[in-house]
Amino acid sequence: MMHQDLPFAWYVLHTKSRFENVVHEGLFKKDIEVYLPKIKVKSKRRDRRMMIHVPLFPGYVFVKSDLNPYRHLEIVKTAGAVRLIGTKDGPVPVPDETIDSLKIMVTSDHQVTTGSRLRKGDRVVVVSGPFAGVTGTFVRYRGKGRVIVNIEALGQHAGVDVDENDIEALPKILT
Repeated sequence: MMHQDLPFAWYVLHTKSRFENVVHEGLFKKDIEVYLPKIKVKSKRRDRRMMIHVPLFPGYVFVKSDLNPYRHLEIVKTAGAVRLIGTKDGPVPVPDETIDSLKIMVTSDHQVTTGSRLRKGDRVVVVSGPFAGVTGTFVRYRGKGRVIVNIEALGQHAGVDVDENDIEALPKILT
């Protein structure tokens, strides 16, 4: 990235999968202002009935900086950091109002739901339940935590209704 006068603002930092807390802690120790919005959700583990805090946007944290060359390098050198989100012209700032809104949302007692994590046609694997180990193609959300997954066998398609928490998207390189 060529250095231009970037505003002192919030930016989105992509992290390695499940490294949000590591990146948050690493940036905090470097005295870089960082925000990791978390929400309370019911644990997916079948043997537990507890609420846990998980990132609102898995794989992302927010960083406030002017991104001068030294600061930019310190941010992307943090263990677990991947890159700042932006265009070919550089990182794109996030409005302060957006961060303020996120802070209000995650501190409220109301349940916060995020947008779809899966799109029609995404390859998925069933990780638990009666269809564990089966790979297929995500078809649609059915509501109440249920999804439809198409499974191809013998040149035929079969659709199954599974719990949304029982599937995970396959990485694009494996599909």
